Amino acid sequence: MSTLARARCVYGAHPSTMDAALAAAVLICMVAGSFVDPHGPEGVNWDLRTPDVLSLALMTAGAAALAFRRRAPMAVLAVTGGVSVVESVTGDPRAPVVMAAVIALYTVAASTDRPTTWRVGLLTMTVLTGAAMLAGSLPWYAQENLAVFAWTGIGATAGDAVRSRRAFVQAIRDRAEKAERTREEEARRRVAEERLRIARDLHDVVAHHIALVNVQAGVASHVMDKRPDQAKEALAHVREASRSALDELRATVGLLRQSGDPEAPTEPAPGLARLDELVGTFQHAGLRVELARTDQGTELPAAVDLAAYRIIQEALTNVQKHAGRQAKAEVSVVRVGPDIEVTVLDDGLADGEAPDAPAEGGGHGLLGMRERVTAVRGTLTTGPRYGGGFRVHAILPVKSRTDAATEATGDPV
Repeated sequence: MSTLARARCVYGAHPSTMDAALAAAVLICMVAGSFVDPHGPEGVNWDLRTPDVLSLALMTAGAAALAFRRRAPMAVLAVTGGVSVVESVTGDPRAPVVMAAVIALYTVAASTDRPTTWRVGLLTMTVLTGAAMLAGSLPWYAQENLAVFAWTGIGATAGDAVRSRRAFVQAIRDRAEKAERTREEEARRRVAEERLRIARDLHDVVAHHIALVNVQAGVASHVMDKRPDQAKEALAHVREASRSALDELRATVGLLRQSGDPEAPTEPAPGLARLDELVGTFQHAGLRVELARTDQGTELPAAVDLAAYRIIQEALTNVQKHAGRQAKAEVSVVRVGPDIEVTVLDDGLADGEAPDAPAEGGGHGLLGMRERVTAVRGTLTTGPRYGGGFRVHAILPVKSRTDAATEATGDPV
């Protein structure tokens, strides 16, 4: 650490001590200057002279006031300015008491705003310079009188410059701290969004496959004694559904691994290319599902493709859980202009069978659908159908915002 840096640290830690030391140094300088007489009989003469008792008292009072310059800068300026005026009127030759007023003016300028500095500085310069020019045996244009004007102006200017620099440095620090807080908040927001996305994926995977396992296990239990072949087939579907659930669960949880962890997930996220397979799993579970598609050849962004798949998966899972085992579902995926529309309909309860779960459950399936659709700038409409059943309708953009902006500007990505 440099000597200047050490001095700043000590000054910041003990300001009162440093002000007292400054006051002592100023007193020594004023007393030393009062022993020198630049106006001898033969012109400039640096012979020693002895200051009178009043001058020594005024110098002591002015220097002592500087010890409190940080606590009450205006009061200290008033005291040092007063003793300087008294010395200008009574001193012959004058002692450099005005040095204390210059330092007090610097302190006021460094600790207040610019308008206050202008008002106080002009007043101090006018009073001290006027007293020096009007009193004493020297002519008004003497060098000592002009020096009072110059040094008071320098003190006010230097203090204002120091204040401006401190404000500039503080503004830079505030901007840096704000930028750091903004980065931290953005990082926390991204972490929260990622956790929410993973939670939605976990909900979709677990709800879908566990519902299939539950249905197939119920079928196997029901036909175990009378039709063992059908029970074996149902148990095979249970095993396949559980294996798929574990695989997707492993892939989703793998997103939480650290970069150096082994066996990072490499399987791509599911999309509409696996829609037939998804519908087949529900059909094997006993749900009647009809699929209609007119989106062949449409390339979707990864986020839109995953959202469409998860919406259909969640909607069919809700049909199976809430509409009864004999309900019928219709799934349609249609390309309409710049959008792709996904619709899942069901006909409600079949043969008066009671649902396995209440239609107004406490799950987060519909909320998860809506969040997925909102994330890709789409719209979602859900609600009961006239005459019974439920309808889920999502409109998703075929192109992402980046692709749309690229086409509009004609610039390559």
